[in-house]
Amino acid sequence: MGSLSCSGIWMEGTKKTTTAFLSCHLKKTKPKALSQNGDLKVDGEEFDNGVSSLIFLGIGCSSAVPNARCLILPTDLPCQVCSQSLSLPPEKNPNYSCNTSLLIDYVDKNGAHKYIMIDVGKTFREQVLRWFTHHKIPRVDSIILTHEHADAVLGLDEIRAVQPFSPTNEIDPTPIYITQHAMESLVEHFPYLVKSFSSRSANRRMESLRHHFSRHSASFLFGKKSRTAYISDVSRSPAATDYLISRAGGGQLDLLILDTLYKKGSHNTHFCLQQSLEAVSRIRPKQALFIGMTHEFDHHEDNKALQNGPTEKVFQYNLLMVE
Repeated sequence: MGSLSCSGIWMEGTKKTTTAFLSCHLKKTKPKALSQNGDLKVDGEEFDNGVSSLIFLGIGCSSAVPNARCLILPTDLPCQVCSQSLSLPPEKNPNYSCNTSLLIDYVDKNGAHKYIMIDVGKTFREQVLRWFTHHKIPRVDSIILTHEHADAVLGLDEIRAVQPFSPTNEIDPTPIYITQHAMESLVEHFPYLVKSFSSRSANRRMESLRHHFSRHSASFLFGKKSRTAYISDVSRSPAATDYLISRAGGGQLDLLILDTLYKKGSHNTHFCLQQSLEAVSRIRPKQALFIGMTHEFDHHEDNKALQNGPTEKVFQYNLLMVE
């Protein structure tokens, strides 16, 4: 990642090679061009023979993209973004997006992989079939849940697909890191999944992560020499949080991953584009990526619009997709 700040909206499925997790380093390099299938990679610098990466399993809102209502309403023609979903397979469609979810592929100094997943929403099974197979991900070692809404937790029942198989259930449980507020909701809705561990234990594990809350949704700051902030579900950003992750406060972020629901207007529980752009201007990361979008956003058109926008002299904007 170069010295210019750039922000964008990821395409789903993209694997971003990075060293922003734990104590790895970032090589000063500009992103390579997007390939046809939306796969963007940034060269990472080896840390004790290990190169970690972020895999964006989904960058869409709760209803995902394409929007089913947009396609089935008989009175209106589908929008361009949703229409494209009928003519292109998902792997070739940068506007196809499942629920927001991130997989951290952390490689330690011995070359061993640990797979840490943030959120398992309604589209989790599809994400496993599409992207775990594509990137050859064999399992999930631990899970972090940002909040208790359906787009973050309804895939929990499918976790068995990414656990080791045992007909007698003689396997270690997958650790799940969660807030006390979300734990209370999951105990009510998934009692058969949470009986094996206590909320006190889960909450204590959560305390080891640097996190902040907005409407009971957790955000995360990770990385020592290279810093990444993941803010996937946010309606407001307290001044103390902005300062902690800003260039003027805790030090400039290498990567900011930020919620952006609608292109126009506002929403009571999510940032929309104008708020996200304002947050990027305040925080001033080296690179910012927008996630959680609706079908209002078009990968190619909005890329062009952002690149030619009034703030181009401050930030180079790109709508980026993932594969």
